Amino acid sequence: MRTMIVVTALSLCAGLPPAHAGGDVPPALSARLQALAPGMEPDHVMETGVSGMYEARFGSIIVYLSGDGRYMLRGDLIDLAAGRNLTEVTRRSMRAETVDALGEANMVVFEPEAVKHTVTVFRYTAFPRAGVGSNTWDKMVSVWCARDPHQAMTDAKAGIEIAVAKCDNPVRDQYEAGKAIGVTGTPAIVLESGELIPGYVPPEELADRLDERVSG
Repeated sequence: MRTMIVVTALSLCAGLPPAHAGGDVPPALSARLQALAPGMEPDHVMETGVSGMYEARFGSIIVYLSGDGRYMLRGDLIDLAAGRNLTEVTRRSMRAETVDALGEANMVVFEPEAVKHTVTVFRYTAFPRAGVGSNTWDKMVSVWCARDPHQAMTDAKAGIEIAVAKCDNPVRDQYEAGKAIGVTGTPAIVLESGELIPGYVPPEELADRLDERVSG
């Protein structure tokens, strides 16, 4: 049953931006990966710091398998000596890749005169939590299709009614990307490193946290 759940989850990751496989993959492991997800290539397969264990990533799904393909587990792999969550390192890389693939040209970007840090906020990047066809979805489409998306976004956040508009838009791509990287509500902030910060953070606190990460 657990294997079937993983296979189902893997099938949902098709179409996410690919990474690159690294290192030599044992034939038995390659065969097992093909059996788990027929027709899908993993974004990467690489050795971990644990002898005989490999990390495989399919979109947002990260699994660990033995080199002979017999054993598989899901969960966080933590280097206790270094105090480092190796799975979160991979998640951050995946989030950063996914956000980069969306492209700033498809986002409503608010930029000050002097830029110290760049963050992606899933609210300005569309994430209508109620899903496809909801009122929030339609509102997000109207924001992106407005003559002035920045003003439309500001008005929508303030509860001001905005004119209905339709056009080719990135709302679905951004919504699917948000789900893939673990966004469950808005706002959700993705840092350049790929770190995900759920929920609202006051601007001053966010600035301090960003400065700390740079200086650290």
